Amino acid sequence: MNTVEITIEQLNRKFKNASPQEIIQWALSVAQKPVVTTNYRPYESAILHAVASEKNDIDVIWCDTGYNTPQTYKHAEKLKEQLNLNVHLYVPKQTVAHRNIFLGLPTIDDPNHQTFTEQVKLEPFRRAMNEHQPDVWFTNLRKGQTAFRDKIGILSRSKDGVLKVSPFYHWSDEELDTYLSEHNLPNEQVYFDPTKVENNRECGLHI
Repeated sequence: MNTVEITIEQLNRKFKNASPQEIIQWALSVAQKPVVTTNYRPYESAILHAVASEKNDIDVIWCDTGYNTPQTYKHAEKLKEQLNLNVHLYVPKQTVAHRNIFLGLPTIDDPNHQTFTEQVKLEPFRRAMNEHQPDVWFTNLRKGQTAFRDKIGILSRSKDGVLKVSPFYHWSDEELDTYLSEHNLPNEQVYFDPTKVENNRECGLHI
């Protein structure tokens, strides 16, 4: 076990009962180039509000697959306006129409699904991170979402060494509902991720 892992384990113990704002404030105090990523799935307004409340000009990275629901696109625009978000949009290099000719929308057991995921999510995300070069990455990962996320904690490291911070990691849906209500934040449940399809799958972004 290296020093970084030991430090993160210690910090995860320290912050286990801390509020999201306390976690965000600490992370911003050690950050040089923080970013927050979003896909506007349910409860994303909580992380965007919490981080933007502490740093209103933080870079918000949105990798739009091109397959979001109309409700998600409307939700994204509403949040951008309500929170005055500094959104940086990244999209695939291929249009949906172009991709539909060669790949369509492959199911998760289709060999083409890996190529599809690379095109619509992984490549745009790498491009975004390469351009921004963050040292701290705020995200809304939570315990209970997937088996992988159950073991990462509030703080973790990406495969590129970026410090990932999940301030709401231990929060339940009910607690987030209360947070959204208290801060008059919208939520949107009509969401579709073509690379995951099933909620308990990872697409490769966080592994």
